[in-house]
Amino acid sequence: MRELEFGSKLKEPDIRRLYDMSDVIFDQEWLASAQNFELYYMYRDLYLTRADRDRLLDQGLRYDITVIPPAMLGREYIKTAGHYHPLPPGGSVSYPEIYEVLEGEALYLLQKQDLSYVVAVNASSGDKVLVPPDYGHITINRSNKTLKMANFVAREFSSLYEPYRQKGGGAYFFTKDGFVKNQRCPEAAELIRVDAPDNGLLRRLGMAKGREMYPLLREPGRLDYLVNPELDLGLFEGFI
Repeated sequence: MRELEFGSKLKEPDIRRLYDMSDVIFDQEWLASAQNFELYYMYRDLYLTRADRDRLLDQGLRYDITVIPPAMLGREYIKTAGHYHPLPPGGSVSYPEIYEVLEGEALYLLQKQDLSYVVAVNASSGDKVLVPPDYGHITINRSNKTLKMANFVAREFSSLYEPYRQKGGGAYFFTKDGFVKNQRCPEAAELIRVDAPDNGLLRRLGMAKGREMYPLLREPGRLDYLVNPELDLGLFEGFI
């Protein structure tokens, strides 16, 4: 068990293993003879102080850290399982999410559910990546270093993994030969490659590259868009 120290406390992770993700692995030939092993570690509902815990609860938010060691899944770079978010009660767009790369390098593969738009966002330490409403996402560790990332997300929902399982993964796989289109997603749009948002966009969210986002939970209302995205849909424009 890999414990994480946060707020002078040790937190045990939820662990994603290879066989948990067998439906979304690109290299099925490799998978057929691969041993089950730990892929990545999810440390959920973290806080530094009791006051921060109460703030998160009051705002309906959760702060998590995920750690993805470097590995290859056959020909494919290690990744998360991929999921979508549901609609808030009475809402018409799904919950968004905000990520921050704490260490390492990441590719965030974002896709609309009808696959009419698919984008890979390059991010490195200090970068923030916003998953807008109505997008699913996969995180890929594209380097030989451990990827450590944090996220803020609304706490009152369960992620939707089934759409990815039904398609055998995301619209594209990132392999040692580059991106390869998922043959079970023929309708997917051409992949777009972009870099993480610059400080001009991040200022809209009260953020900046290289400045950790955790303290934002102490600014009342700053993260309301994560729980009530329809309050300001224009906030999400330009991020991908």
